[in-house]
Amino acid sequence: MRVIMTGGGTGGHINPAIAIANTIKQNIPGSEIIFVGRESGLENKLVPAAGYDIKYVEIQGIRRSLSPSNIKTMYLAAVSPYKAKKIIKEFRPDIVIGTGGYVCWPVLRAASMMGVPSAVHESNAVPGVATKMLSKYVDAIWLNFKETGEYIRQKNKLVHVGNPLLGEFSSEEYSEARRKLGVPSDCEQYILSYGGSLGAEKVNEAVLATMRDYSSKDKAVHHLHATGAIEYQAATAMFSEYGLEGADNIELLEYIYDMPLRMAAADVVISRAGAMTVSELSMQKKVSIMIPSPNVTNNHQYKNAKVLADAGAAILIEEKELADGRLERELRALRESPEKAEKMRCAIGKFAVPDANKRILEEIRSLTEKNEKTKK
Repeated sequence: MRVIMTGGGTGGHINPAIAIANTIKQNIPGSEIIFVGRESGLENKLVPAAGYDIKYVEIQGIRRSLSPSNIKTMYLAAVSPYKAKKIIKEFRPDIVIGTGGYVCWPVLRAASMMGVPSAVHESNAVPGVATKMLSKYVDAIWLNFKETGEYIRQKNKLVHVGNPLLGEFSSEEYSEARRKLGVPSDCEQYILSYGGSLGAEKVNEAVLATMRDYSSKDKAVHHLHATGAIEYQAATAMFSEYGLEGADNIELLEYIYDMPLRMAAADVVISRAGAMTVSELSMQKKVSIMIPSPNVTNNHQYKNAKVLADAGAAILIEEKELADGRLERELRALRESPEKAEKMRCAIGKFAVPDANKRILEEIRSLTEKNEKTKK
């Protein structure tokens, strides 16, 4: 099978694409897969690192404010599908799959113009601009959240498949993960917190205050926090200022390289609310406190977290609500109420789709087989 994957801009778009590509490779030997992205996008690092070739089209997003760059955006939106046609013609894919980001537009639009089977995967609770634009052109729209279908007119194209994940997040078990990490048997609350790979200033400030006032003062609590690359120096200085360097039950890192293992061991996870994070937490049935980033398109992280919070599956705290020890109060309440924590674990588990990769593979086969039958 020959497949073109496209998606970019953030890890939340790129990692699902890599997970789908890996699933195809593992289950359909001999498959050839290439990615199409932007030269300046994060995909230019992540895709080659995953072992896949990548080709490029020029496209950019529209700005919310009045800007001369929007003129170029409109021009690229019009001409880029014709440039993507050249890539499709040369590679001759059996299917083209997009996972979000505006780079999906030219590639999937070109595929539909050429009669090549196509699908777009939407991982967020509210569909992005690219998904909305492509919904009338692609053959299938794969959803992570069932609720996303409310925003899409083409109901006959919708398929709930969940979010494709890299395998590590379903393979680690709680007790074994704690053993591997050396978490003491008398640890009553192992807290994992992070604000993203680059960092989040407000999250770091709130978490460090919580470490100072709560975590470091109770030896039955163990707390690991990742600051992110940009904020690491400032967070380290604050960590020292708060006198936390001598505490043996708290740890400050720039980045967590063994996230599946750490998450499996955690009793509570404090994080942003990107679609991949939500899916990982759901897969591992984790009690979570979500602090959505207010700096993302369409405020989609808040909407992701709101879906879970409304179902009793997570605690939602906006950045503006982080003051006055809110995190500490929530952590204490969870520790004092095991029943509440258990209800949250059960509720978030209902959002998990353990066989998401398998469902997507079945959809890929269905679309390509249907196309072959049509040709005959």
